[in-house]
Amino acid sequence: MPVASLDAVRAKVGEEVGVSSWLTIEQDRISAFADATEDRQFIHVDPDGATQTPFGGTIAHGFLTLSLLSSMGAEAMLLPEGMKMAVNYGLDRVRFLEPVRAGRRVRGRFTLDSLDEKAPGQILLRHTVMVEIEGREKPALSAVWLALIVV
Repeated sequence: MPVASLDAVRAKVGEEVGVSSWLTIEQDRISAFADATEDRQFIHVDPDGATQTPFGGTIAHGFLTLSLLSSMGAEAMLLPEGMKMAVNYGLDRVRFLEPVRAGRRVRGRFTLDSLDEKAPGQILLRHTVMVEIEGREKPALSAVWLALIVV
């Protein structure tokens, strides 16, 4: 997780601050997510049945892709030095734009939209995140993600 002084992070408002590594979305991960969430719709877990859909095969749950923001963000977000903890504060907007087929790779691209001091020692970071699919023009999802940082 990249770190910098609070002033250096503040200076990056409006800029892309990081891009995560590629992560492969294998069928095993999709099936495990289906079991964990009890969302076992055939387009996620039945490779044979899913070939008969416009997707041409199984796809990841949108919420699976969204849940990977934590991992991607830990690698790519620029955070202030001296951080004691980061807490997921929520999402202002999420759009699922393109399905992620099993076996595809995705990565997160993070732009820092704002940095606001909510209270002494509490900083709210707002990022626009695009989750790209390798080899595809359209991203899997876009989201505005809020993180509360305690310093």
